[in-house]
Amino acid sequence: MKGARAGSKVAHDSGFRHHKPKPFMPIDFDPYEGGADPARISEAAHLSAQAFVHRGLENEDPEVTARLIAVAETEGLEMLAELWSEAPARSLPGALWRLYAVRTATLNNPEAMAARFVAGAQRAQVERLVAGVAEPPTAGELRKMTDSILSGAFTGDFAHALERTAAYCRVVALGMTEHADAADLSSNEHGSQLTHRAKSLMNTAEDLEASARLWRRNALD
Repeated sequence: MKGARAGSKVAHDSGFRHHKPKPFMPIDFDPYEGGADPARISEAAHLSAQAFVHRGLENEDPEVTARLIAVAETEGLEMLAELWSEAPARSLPGALWRLYAVRTATLNNPEAMAARFVAGAQRAQVERLVAGVAEPPTAGELRKMTDSILSGAFTGDFAHALERTAAYCRVVALGMTEHADAADLSSNEHGSQLTHRAKSLMNTAEDLEASARLWRRNALD
């Protein structure tokens, strides 16, 4: 993964901590490199994703939820995200990786992401392009929703959560495009970078929406 190291903070309302923050740039989803057996990495990614999502949704035992949260606390979400980043985009671990990456990008650069969200929401209203079928969450709502999923404590509609995150991505991408148009006036390079990231984020939205459709067909694994 590319980018500068960014510090991570305790998510006080989420029930878990971040450990050993990885180098990360917003909307940069390059997979990790490693020398381990790809088959074992894939198996670990899918098993851990199933533990967090399926067991989190299906169990009614608060002790099970507590154990899942403890995994995130003791092992660190970054380690799990490293496993998930190797998975295909339209798979359960691939979807969790994208939730994690969008959440981390928002936490690492809250002011810029908030400005892009506002600009994108205004543009969406003008163009009558509501971002996807779901209502996009605010940054705070996104954090709360993804925190509950990534701690194994989520009990809502997982497909809808993926769609709402996709809607958030689309709004932010529209905002990036808006800012890119303005940046082109002073720096073509900066404008081009924003345009590239906006396109990458739109692709992420499409992957999350496809994963939501697969989930509803019981085909996301």
